[in-house]
Amino acid sequence: MTFTRRTIGAHETNPIGLGCMSLSWAYGTPPSDEDGKRLLARALDLGYDHLDTARIYGDGHNETLIGEALSGQRNRFFLASKTGIIVDGKARRIDCKPETIRGALETSLRLLKTDHIDLYYLHRRDFTVPIEESVGALGDLVREGKIGGIGLSEMSAETVRRAHAEHPIAALQTEYSPMTRNPEIAVLDVCRELGITFVAFSPVCRGLLVDERPDPAAMPKSDIRPNMPRFQGDNWAHNLSLAEAFAALAAREGVTAAQLALGWVLARGPHVVAIPGTSRQDHLAENIARWDWEPSAALVAEVDALINHQTVAGHRYGPVMQATIDTEEFEAA
Repeated sequence: MTFTRRTIGAHETNPIGLGCMSLSWAYGTPPSDEDGKRLLARALDLGYDHLDTARIYGDGHNETLIGEALSGQRNRFFLASKTGIIVDGKARRIDCKPETIRGALETSLRLLKTDHIDLYYLHRRDFTVPIEESVGALGDLVREGKIGGIGLSEMSAETVRRAHAEHPIAALQTEYSPMTRNPEIAVLDVCRELGITFVAFSPVCRGLLVDERPDPAAMPKSDIRPNMPRFQGDNWAHNLSLAEAFAALAAREGVTAAQLALGWVLARGPHVVAIPGTSRQDHLAENIARWDWEPSAALVAEVDALINHQTVAGHRYGPVMQATIDTEEFEAA
């Protein structure tokens, strides 16, 4: 069996897209602008046709990079960006007021050098603004032709239902991999029920489910992973052993660990797409090389037995970041 192309709203895309964040921020040392532009151009040539960015990635740098690199090739890719996390100097806030959304979109359109964004997400839930007001403002932008569809990021099934009742939601984006199972509590099912595409970010668990696994002790201070519980102390040692066993399963099947992780995510349903990120050309090619490979049910079961929310050590976020997340959490054991 093999996977086929999938849909986001009215658009058909490769089931594996490109998360662009690491070209500007968060993981390791970002590449130079020239190397970033070369990677984006190579992505299109390899068959990536869904690019995911956000205003917060490098405080506008990521959108600027995409605009400068690909503005003349806008018809070759489905473009997603996000608003809702606002940077004021060193401070951040979540702001999804209608007037903030509209102003942020105008800035993103300018930076991206385009007159429309295919999918525009609320990056986080603003608990001070009814979700219906925020989604209503996005619905106005759909009707004006400035965005093609509405997305939500890191939001609960209840929030998704309320939002979808206000205006159809095209996509829900949340972290999902064999090591992050929160979407299985509710949002995977509600997306299937309502016809919403589920977009899995960090499908290789922030670089853990790969053949060249990272060393948190060697990461630069700008890297966000050493502050995450799963990459700390005894949690890291335990999770590393799981990742090594996972990589052995992949090698047995003739694929890389990243390819197995991506195949596992896509096997969760035809409404699921994945957006692994990378700043390396070799990983870029690796991630899409087996985009149509579907792991057997028996292999998926082996992965599920090895790695699940009961076998992984540590939460994905610390307390401060977790307080901004609307996605369901498993009850403490």
